[in-house]
Amino acid sequence: MSYVRNSSPSVLERLVAAASYIMPLIGLAFFIIAYLMKKDLRAFLKYHIFQSFFIAFALWLIFTGLGYVMNILSYIPILKNILGMITFLLNTPLLLGFSVITLIYSLFVLYLAISSLCGKDSYVPWVSDIIKENLRGQL
Repeated sequence: MSYVRNSSPSVLERLVAAASYIMPLIGLAFFIIAYLMKKDLRAFLKYHIFQSFFIAFALWLIFTGLGYVMNILSYIPILKNILGMITFLLNTPLLLGFSVITLIYSLFVLYLAISSLCGKDSYVPWVSDIIKENLRGQL
Protein backbone atom coordinates (compact mmCIF):
# COMPACT_ATOMS: atom_id res chain seq x y z
CA MET A 1 0.00 0.00 0.00
CA SER A 2 1.65 3.20 -1.09
CA TYR A 3 1.06 6.75 0.00
CA VAL A 4 1.42 9.88 -2.06
CA ARG A 5 4.37 11.85 -0.76
CA ASN A 6 5.65 15.31 -1.53
CA SER A 7 8.96 13.96 -2.79
CA SER A 8 10.40 10.59 -3.54
CA PRO A 9 12.96 9.08 -1.14
CA SER A 10 16.63 9.59 -1.89
CA VAL A 11 18.93 6.77 -3.00
CA LEU A 12 20.56 6.63 0.45
CA GLU A 13 17.15 6.31 2.12
CA ARG A 14 16.18 3.51 -0.25
CA LEU A 15 19.46 1.66 0.35
CA VAL A 16 19.21 1.99 4.14
CA ALA A 17 15.59 0.82 4.04
CA ALA A 18 16.51 -2.24 1.94
CA ALA A 19 19.54 -3.00 4.10
CA SER A 20 17.45 -2.78 7.24
CA TYR A 21 15.34 -5.70 6.03
CA ILE A 22 18.42 -7.80 5.32
CA MET A 23 20.02 -6.89 8.66
CA PRO A 24 17.73 -4.93 11.02
CA LEU A 25 20.66 -3.68 13.10
CA ILE A 26 21.73 -1.50 10.16
CA GLY A 27 18.44 0.37 10.31
CA LEU A 28 18.62 0.59 14.08
CA ALA A 29 22.17 1.97 13.91
CA PHE A 30 21.09 4.54 11.31
CA PHE A 31 18.16 5.53 13.52
CA ILE A 32 20.44 5.95 16.57
CA ILE A 33 23.00 7.97 14.61
CA ALA A 34 20.26 10.28 13.31
CA TYR A 35 18.93 10.70 16.85
CA LEU A 36 22.39 11.54 18.22
CA MET A 37 22.92 14.07 15.43
CA LYS A 38 19.46 15.50 16.21
CA LYS A 39 18.28 14.89 12.64
CA ASP A 40 14.73 13.83 11.98
CA LEU A 41 14.31 10.89 9.62
CA ARG A 42 11.76 11.12 6.86
CA ALA A 43 8.61 9.05 7.15
CA PHE A 44 9.68 6.60 4.43
CA LEU A 45 12.82 5.61 6.31
CA LYS A 46 11.09 5.50 9.70
CA TYR A 47 8.40 3.24 8.27
CA HIS A 48 10.85 0.72 6.84
CA ILE A 49 13.23 0.74 9.82
CA PHE A 50 10.42 0.23 12.30
CA GLN A 51 8.80 -2.44 10.15
CA SER A 52 12.05 -4.37 9.70
CA PHE A 53 12.81 -4.25 13.41
CA PHE A 54 9.24 -5.26 14.29
CA ILE A 55 9.34 -8.22 11.87
CA ALA A 56 12.73 -9.38 13.17
CA PHE A 57 11.55 -9.16 16.78
CA ALA A 58 8.28 -10.95 16.00
CA LEU A 59 10.12 -13.76 14.21
CA TRP A 60 12.52 -14.09 17.13
CA LEU A 61 9.57 -14.39 19.54
CA ILE A 62 7.81 -16.93 17.34
CA PHE A 63 10.86 -19.16 16.86
CA THR A 64 11.86 -18.93 20.51
CA GLY A 65 8.33 -19.80 21.59
CA LEU A 66 8.18 -22.69 19.14
CA GLY A 67 11.50 -23.95 20.47
CA TYR A 68 10.17 -23.99 24.03
CA VAL A 69 6.93 -25.70 22.94
CA MET A 70 8.88 -28.30 20.95
CA ASN A 71 11.12 -29.00 23.95
CA ILE A 72 8.12 -29.49 26.21
CA LEU A 73 6.26 -31.67 23.69
CA SER A 74 9.35 -33.79 23.07
CA TYR A 75 8.80 -35.44 26.45
CA ILE A 76 5.71 -37.17 25.02
CA PRO A 77 7.04 -40.32 23.26
CA ILE A 78 4.72 -40.39 20.21
CA LEU A 79 4.91 -36.63 19.63
CA LYS A 80 8.70 -36.71 19.91
CA ASN A 81 8.99 -38.82 16.75
CA ILE A 82 6.37 -36.82 14.83
CA LEU A 83 7.91 -33.46 15.79
CA GLY A 84 11.37 -34.80 14.91
CA MET A 85 10.18 -35.76 11.41
CA ILE A 86 8.42 -32.42 10.86
CA THR A 87 11.48 -30.49 12.04
CA PHE A 88 13.74 -32.58 9.82
CA LEU A 89 11.54 -32.07 6.75
CA LEU A 90 11.26 -28.31 7.27
CA ASN A 91 14.99 -27.84 7.87
CA THR A 92 16.40 -30.17 5.20
CA PRO A 93 18.12 -28.27 2.37
CA LEU A 94 16.05 -28.61 -0.80
CA LEU A 95 16.86 -25.92 -3.32
CA LEU A 96 20.31 -24.31 -3.54
CA GLY A 97 21.00 -25.23 0.08
CA PHE A 98 17.84 -23.51 1.34
CA SER A 99 15.35 -25.32 3.53
CA VAL A 100 11.62 -24.67 3.19
CA ILE A 101 11.63 -22.21 6.08
CA THR A 102 14.76 -20.42 4.88
CA LEU A 103 13.47 -20.20 1.31
CA ILE A 104 10.15 -18.68 2.41
CA TYR A 105 11.90 -16.19 4.70
CA SER A 106 14.43 -15.25 1.98
CA LEU A 107 11.67 -14.61 -0.57
CA PHE A 108 9.78 -12.52 2.00
CA VAL A 109 12.87 -10.39 2.75
CA LEU A 110 13.57 -10.07 -0.98
CA TYR A 111 10.04 -8.73 -1.55
CA LEU A 112 10.47 -6.20 1.27
CA ALA A 113 13.93 -5.08 0.11
CA ILE A 114 12.92 -4.71 -3.55
CA SER A 115 9.80 -2.72 -2.69
CA SER A 116 11.84 -0.36 -0.51
CA LEU A 117 14.46 0.02 -3.25
CA CYS A 118 11.63 1.04 -5.59
CA GLY A 119 10.60 3.71 -3.08
CA LYS A 120 7.32 2.05 -2.14
CA ASP A 121 5.87 1.10 1.22
CA SER A 122 5.69 -2.68 1.38
CA TYR A 123 2.56 -4.03 3.01
CA VAL A 124 2.71 -6.83 5.54
CA PRO A 125 -0.73 -7.55 7.02
CA TRP A 126 -1.10 -6.62 10.68
CA VAL A 127 2.53 -5.41 10.97
CA SER A 128 2.18 -2.52 8.49
CA ASP A 129 -1.09 -1.50 10.10
CA ILE A 130 0.59 -1.23 13.50
CA ILE A 131 3.50 0.78 12.08
CA LYS A 132 1.16 3.13 10.17
CA GLU A 133 -0.95 3.70 13.27
CA ASN A 134 2.12 4.60 15.33
CA LEU A 135 3.48 6.91 12.61
CA ARG A 136 0.15 8.56 11.83
CA GLY A 137 0.51 12.17 10.92
CA GLN A 138 4.03 11.54 9.56
CA LEU A 139 3.12 9.40 6.58
